[in-house]
Amino acid sequence: MSVDPMAYETQFFGFTPQTCMLRVYIAFQDYLFEMMLVVEGVMLKKLDGIPGCKVSPSQIRKCTEKFLLFMKEHFDKLFAKMEEVLLQLVLNIPKNVLLPEDRVQEQYPYSKEEFQALQDELQQLQQQCRAEAAAEQALRAELEEQKAVKAELEKILQCFDGLENICREHGAGNFKESFALLTQNSKKLQDVLKDVEEKSRKMKRHDQLA
Repeated sequence: MSVDPMAYETQFFGFTPQTCMLRVYIAFQDYLFEMMLVVEGVMLKKLDGIPGCKVSPSQIRKCTEKFLLFMKEHFDKLFAKMEEVLLQLVLNIPKNVLLPEDRVQEQYPYSKEEFQALQDELQQLQQQCRAEAAAEQALRAELEEQKAVKAELEKILQCFDGLENICREHGAGNFKESFALLTQNSKKLQDVLKDVEEKSRKMKRHDQLA
């Protein structure tokens, strides 16, 4: 069998020419074996009808096997020649023939350097696509976070609205003003607390010195 990969022929036919020849060889070989079995069966019937024939079936089988071996040797030689002719003249695409799907290469030829440049550009575009996809994912995550924060703020505003309504029901006036006043009083209390703590520390130091 030929060891030439014949890749272009495989692209055109959809199968390797060597595989085709192997199947043809197996088919011929199987037919040869079947034919020899038929011949052997006919010989057994003919000899069985001859009175006093001393040829046994085992002798006929040996003769059949010898003849089969002889036929196979000659068949292999003939098939080798047939394979060479078929691979060169039938299953071979000439070097000057271009398949229809490859004609675009003839219209737009390019060098190895140009092809490498296209490969590099393709890699850059792929990296940009991945970066944009990651950025989009980050933006989606940030948007979801903003939605969660907005929901929390809406809850706080609802809480303030509820407090303001409570203040109005109890005659406390405007909630914002009350809240501002509460903040101022809280700041004054913090200042007083700091002043008391400072005086307490000074008294402790005075007691220690005394």
